[in-house]
Amino acid sequence: MWLIVLEALLAGAMLLFFVWWTMFSGRRRGEPPGDDEGDGPGGGGGAPPH
Repeated sequence: MWLIVLEALLAGAMLLFFVWWTMFSGRRRGEPPGDDEGDGPGGGGGAPPH
């Protein structure tokens, strides 16, 4: 019984670690700065700004 609980906890910890690793690997200072206009790739449509 305890072996199943231990295995489930280990699997959950590994899942959290992998999610954290893929979100933040390679970013030394966190999220890159950017504007908050909300028109990311494929967002606004229309012509590009001049």
